[in-house]
Amino acid sequence: MSEKENETQLERKGTLFVFIAALLYSIGGLCIKVIPWGGMAINGGRSVIALAVIGGYLLAIRHPLRFNRWVAVGALCVFGSTTLFSMANKMTTAANAIVLQFTAPIFVMLFSALFFRRRPSKLDIAACGVVFGGVLFFFVDSLDMGGGAGNVVALLSGVTYAGVFMLNELPDGDALSSVFWGNVLAAVVGLPFVLWETELSAAALLSLVVLGVFQMAVAYIFMCEGLKTTPSVTASLVSGIEPILNPALVAVFYHETIGPMALVGAAIVVCGVVGYNILKPKLETG
Repeated sequence: MSEKENETQLERKGTLFVFIAALLYSIGGLCIKVIPWGGMAINGGRSVIALAVIGGYLLAIRHPLRFNRWVAVGALCVFGSTTLFSMANKMTTAANAIVLQFTAPIFVMLFSALFFRRRPSKLDIAACGVVFGGVLFFFVDSLDMGGGAGNVVALLSGVTYAGVFMLNELPDGDALSSVFWGNVLAAVVGLPFVLWETELSAAALLSLVVLGVFQMAVAYIFMCEGLKTTPSVTASLVSGIEPILNPALVAVFYHETIGPMALVGAAIVVCGVVGYNILKPKLETG
């Protein structure tokens, strides 16, 4: 096997890991529905649980926990993407929050150009337009301009989420360490809100555990491993499946209606992501 073919195989494996991470992220909406807490409390509680799993993973693979200014920058991105999104969901509509957070691929391209002098390819730009357009199409019936402050917070979560996809590209950065410290910060900030919550039903606590273990810890582990061989732009576009699956899972289990426009939007996103991953290797080898 040639070096080029080996690199392509590794990138495909990394892309699969990112896709699995996006699938796990998408269960968030379903679990949050079950927990009758505020967004900050949920984020703090799931972060504490995630810390235990991520810490155990670091010990298992003997990965040293690092801290420097670039790890701190990455930690702030992790903290910002989870915390700001939780806040946005309480300040504006869920549709606004998830659509505005998914501006992340645009910011990934912008940051790559500004800080790494890396110009996006025509395929990257086209795929970004198709996927983002599909997300907007999905929410065409519910997207509104209400909750101005919440929309700003959601947009900021998109900026920080872009940073998550670039954790491995930060000079002297360490993705797993950034994820660990980001969850430490989220737990410290969120725990006081948890103490105010009084509804501690078995369903709520089980959902919180699922969020912490799978939707946070395992998802971030897959994301960090995937980002080792997957370009940040590719990773952000592959994650475009998340804002489609998130409300779709809620609709299936809570019998919320998905209109025909939403189904068209979902098809656009899936086709855009699949088409991008089929065309990209061919264009690179061709």
